[in-house]
Amino acid sequence: MKVPRMLGSGLYVIGAGLLIYSATTLVRGALARDSARSAWERLEARRSVSDAGASFAVGAASSFVAGAPLSRLVIPSIGLDEIVVEGVHGKALNAGPGHLPGSALPGERGNAVISAHRDRHFSELDRIAIGDTVVTETLAGRVTWVVTSRRVVGAGMPALYQTPTAVLTLTTCWPVRYLGSAPDRLLITANPVERTPRA
Repeated sequence: MKVPRMLGSGLYVIGAGLLIYSATTLVRGALARDSARSAWERLEARRSVSDAGASFAVGAASSFVAGAPLSRLVIPSIGLDEIVVEGVHGKALNAGPGHLPGSALPGERGNAVISAHRDRHFSELDRIAIGDTVVTETLAGRVTWVVTSRRVVGAGMPALYQTPTAVLTLTTCWPVRYLGSAPDRLLITANPVERTPRA
């Protein structure tokens, strides 16, 4: 009699612990996301002040610190509006999509790679279609992109490849709506169609 009761109590404690851990992770993510959005808004405000005569360098080294807000990413077709942070480590990806260090900045020449978790910020990325519009905003301006390809590759395939022109690559684990290990990667590639520098 004691063994089943102890086993039941143990399973209850483990279940409660997992629920608390999950809730804590979601709350931390929401707080980190709000913090990234607030930091982005402060950067935009500083940019507005610089336009009025103060000195603020767009692309200053301080904006590339791991976890710092780098750009805004909007995908109207899937209802996504997120602040992209620098880095793809766990803490950064908890706050929002992460810019892969070493890849180009969105809108600059080269491949800009942005990654996010499939169960958080990129949970709807599998719904994006070829021809959909993607918008990135940085302190330098706004770039409108059009999706040109979507493919699933093995986890060992690099998302970062060199290109002489501006390319945007969005990546997340595949399959998106799946419980368990997701060994593959969904890669969405987009090319710029319009650039609007900040006034």
